[in-house]
Amino acid sequence: MQLAAVRRCSRAQGGQYGRVDARRLGPVVGVGTWRTFDSDVLVARAVVEAAEAAGVRVYDSSPMYGGAERALGQALDGRRSDAVVATKIWTRSTEQGQEQFQRQLEWFGGRVDVEQVHNLVSWRRHLRWLERARDDGAVGRLGVTHYDASAFGELEEALRTRRFDVVQLPYNARDRESARRLLPAADELGIAVIVMEPFGAASLLRRRPARGELTALAGFGVTTWPQALLKWILSDPRVDVVIPGTANPAHLADNAAAGSPPWFGPEERAYVEQLAQ
Repeated sequence: MQLAAVRRCSRAQGGQYGRVDARRLGPVVGVGTWRTFDSDVLVARAVVEAAEAAGVRVYDSSPMYGGAERALGQALDGRRSDAVVATKIWTRSTEQGQEQFQRQLEWFGGRVDVEQVHNLVSWRRHLRWLERARDDGAVGRLGVTHYDASAFGELEEALRTRRFDVVQLPYNARDRESARRLLPAADELGIAVIVMEPFGAASLLRRRPARGELTALAGFGVTTWPQALLKWILSDPRVDVVIPGTANPAHLADNAAAGSPPWFGPEERAYVEQLAQ
């Protein structure tokens, strides 16, 4: 696609990518804690402070992420009421899952906003006690996740039980496999979508387009390549929040800037896909 063709594209177009829908999990750019916080409370506090200043409120974590949950809980001390915490249960044992949950309640002020079954591990076993926790008010929404396309069939099966409120999946300008079945299923079932790996595990950041190649997107508020990649995702109205991970507080404002309209239309999205190849 030629750059001039993208410049001519109207931002006022309608259709799937032209509308702006209400998002269900809060501000549309969040923070992932995989390989960022670990057990470093100082890093976690610096990121949370920058996130708060940038209007970022959604934080995603897991017992799989080392000490990230504990560090996040300490960083949110005094700020918990404004945060949306999405964390996970990651164990085959229901007893260990309940132990993980009790620690999360201690770290996150007695509630988890989104409790997810990590990578579908024993999701059928965990569902019953998780639903009780949701009914008791200790959990806001139940979710399920997976990163690998080979598991997407089972992930869709879990969604079609209609017992989950949220799905977390990978989706970016290079990896669009989840758009084939999972995003349509989530849309059909009214399930909120959290997008992981927006930068393709950093692979999309290794070769960045020249600044001049982003000029065509300036009218959409895009000044950096990470913003273009995040806005590409968020311009799909089936997505509720994207969770780029970072240990650098300076990245928070840049990422958050991608979370405001105007949104890309089909031509702009195709252009970002071209740049991502």
